[in-house]
Amino acid sequence: MNEHDRKKIAPIVITILAVLYYVLYFSVLIFLLPGVLKVIIGIVPLVFSGVMIYVCVQRINEIDGGEEDDLGKY
Repeated sequence: MNEHDRKKIAPIVITILAVLYYVLYFSVLIFLLPGVLKVIIGIVPLVFSGVMIYVCVQRINEIDGGEEDDLGKY
């Protein structure tokens, strides 16, 4: 395992944990709330999960491109 692969582990683990948290937390809310709120609240974890996965893919592409420390540009 090279250095780039090790730097990919943290974003992937954080993304998995965040997506699991969103799904579990909002699943409990959906179970407790009545009617139309279930549909509205059900969309939120899907959007959050999609954004988290998108950001993780972007970060992995940055690491592959050699931009491990993107704060160094500023």
